[in-house]
Amino acid sequence: MNNNRTAILNHTPMWKAILVFLVVAFFALYASPNLYGEDPAVQISAERTAPIDAALLDRVQEILKERNIVAKSVALEDQKILVRLADNDTQLKAQEALDIALSDDYIAAINLAPATPDWLKSLGASPMKLGLDLRGGVYFLMEVDMDTALNSKLEDTVSDFRTALREEKIRYRRVVKEGNVVEIQFRDEETKDQAKFFLRNNRGDWQYVDKDDLTLVAQMSEQTLAETKDYAIKQNITIMRNRVNQLGVAEPVIQRQGPDRIVVQLPGIQDTARAKQILNATATIELRMVDQDNDLSSALSGRVPAGSQLIEDENGTPVLLKKRVMLTGNHIVDANSGVDEYGRPQVSIGLDSEGGSKMTRGTRDNVGKPMATVFIEYEPTRERTKEGKLKFEKKERVISVATIQAVLGSSFRITGLDSPGEARNLALLLRAGALIAPIQIVEERTVGPSLGQQNISQGTDAIVLGFVLVLAFMLIYYKGFGVVANVALAANLVLIIGVMSLIPGATLTLPGMAGIVLTVGMAVDANVLIFERIREELRDGRSPQQSIHHGYDSAFSTILDANITTLIAALILFAVGTGPIKGFSVTLMVGIITSMFTAIILTRAIVNSVWGGKRLTKLSI
Repeated sequence: MNNNRTAILNHTPMWKAILVFLVVAFFALYASPNLYGEDPAVQISAERTAPIDAALLDRVQEILKERNIVAKSVALEDQKILVRLADNDTQLKAQEALDIALSDDYIAAINLAPATPDWLKSLGASPMKLGLDLRGGVYFLMEVDMDTALNSKLEDTVSDFRTALREEKIRYRRVVKEGNVVEIQFRDEETKDQAKFFLRNNRGDWQYVDKDDLTLVAQMSEQTLAETKDYAIKQNITIMRNRVNQLGVAEPVIQRQGPDRIVVQLPGIQDTARAKQILNATATIELRMVDQDNDLSSALSGRVPAGSQLIEDENGTPVLLKKRVMLTGNHIVDANSGVDEYGRPQVSIGLDSEGGSKMTRGTRDNVGKPMATVFIEYEPTRERTKEGKLKFEKKERVISVATIQAVLGSSFRITGLDSPGEARNLALLLRAGALIAPIQIVEERTVGPSLGQQNISQGTDAIVLGFVLVLAFMLIYYKGFGVVANVALAANLVLIIGVMSLIPGATLTLPGMAGIVLTVGMAVDANVLIFERIREELRDGRSPQQSIHHGYDSAFSTILDANITTLIAALILFAVGTGPIKGFSVTLMVGIITSMFTAIILTRAIVNSVWGGKRLTKLSI
C-alpha cells in the first residue's frame, strides 16, 4: 500500500508532461534559425524619401552585372533591397560599386543577412545578433565635453533673456555671460525688480539673486544643470545614430555609459579614420546680422565695438558681425543641397517650430539688411584640463552673406557657397545634426573579421568541449540517470539559444559565450545534488520510488538557494557592469533560469515517465 502511494507521487500528469514538451519545443523552434548561418550581404536603404521600388531593384541588378559581380539573390524586403553574396570579398566589391553608382539619396550598408527560411521568418524567428568581438568592426568610447554643453546653454539663455525682456518692454543696459552665470544690468532698481518678477514667473528653471542694486544674476538650478547634461548626452546619441547612417552600418550599437560617455560599435566597418571623421564632426551654423552701424576699418585697427565680432570668410576677408545670435543649428530639422534659379549651389533648410518663431522675430525688423551664416566647428588641441580631458578650440568662418528679402519663417536658403560639393557636405552635417558638445575619443579598438571568426570558432569549440566532457562524466558516473541529465543539459543549451534569440536587442559577445560555457558546467549541479540525495536515500534503506521522491523534494531548497544567490550576483553585474560584463551577465542569468527548469522540472518528468509507477528493486544510478 505504501509502495502504491509512493508510485502515485512519482507520476507526472499527462498535461504537465505535454506542457514541458511544448516549452522545450517552442524555444527549440526559435533557436533553429541559428543553424542556417548568415550570408554576406549589402543592404540598400533610402536616406530620406527616395523610393525603394522595382525600378531601383532593376538598377541594382544592372550595376552588379556591369561590374561582373555575381549575387546569390537580389530581393526587395521590408522597404530595403538586400543583395546576398557568396563571400566577404565579393561583398566589399558590391558595396563599393553600389555606393558609387547610386545617388546620395541611398545608403549601401554591408551586412550579414540571416539565411533563415521564409516559414521561420513568418513566425518572427531570427538568429542571435553577434557582438563586435565576434563579427568584427570598430569600437569607440567617447566622452562628451560637458563644459562646452553648459557654455552653449548659457549663450542661448543670454539670447532668450534679451528677446523676452524686449518683448515685455523691460529696458536693460546689458545681458552678458559671466563664468557660469548670466548677469543682467538695469538703469534703476525698480526696473530690476520688475524684471526679476517677470523672469521668475516665465523662466522658473533658473535661480535669480541680486548682485547689487542694478545687477541681477541668473544661475542654473541643480535640476536645470542635471537636465542640461542629460540632454547633451541623449541628443549626442541621437545625432550619432543619424551620422552612423551616413557610414552605411546596418546594425550599429550606440548606447550611454556612465554620466558623460557614449559607446559606439560599428560592426563591419574597418576604416577607422573615416568613422572618426564623421562621428567627431561638430559642425553647426549660427545666423547673425552684419554690423552696418560701425566702421569695419576702425574694427580692423583694434577698436571692435563691444557688441560686435570680427570673423573671416573663406577667402580670409574679415566681416564685422553682431555678437547676438539670431538662430543656431540646434533648430534645424532638415537640410538639402541644390542650386538656385541661377545655377549656384545652395542649401535649403527647414526649422522646428521654435526655430521658425526665432527666425520670424529676427528678420521682421531687418528686411533689406545683410545676414551672415557662420560655420562653427570645434577642433581638439594638444592641451588638456586638470582632469585630463582634451581642450577644444572653437573655429568660426563666414560661409555666406545674403540680404534678407522678406520676413523668414520655418524654411529658408543659404546661398553664396563655393561649390556643389561644399553644399552637399554642409547639408549632410546639418541634416545629421550638430553635436550639442564636442566629444573626445578616449578608447578605440578595431576587430578584424578574421579575428571575429576566430573568436566564434574558439568559443564554439569551448562550448562543445565542455558539453561533451560533462556528458561523458554524467553518463559514466550516473548511468541511466546520467542519460536523463544529458538530455536535460542538451535541452538547456537549446533553451538558452532560443531565449537569447527572442530577447529584443540581445547581443551575443565573446564574454557571453564564456557565460554559456560556465552555464553548461553549472547546469548539472542541480542534477548532481538530486542524484546524490537519491543514492543517500537508497543507502538508508528506502525503496527506489521513495528515494526518487525524497531525492527531488529534499534537494529542491538547496538548489533554489544556490541559484538565487548566483542570480543576484548576475543582476548586480548587469546593473553596474558595462559592455563585456553585461554580455556575460545576460547569458549567465538566462542560463540559471533555464537550468532550473531543465534540471528540476524536465528531468523529473523524464524520470517519472521511465521509472515512476513501477515496482523496482534497484535504480540505474
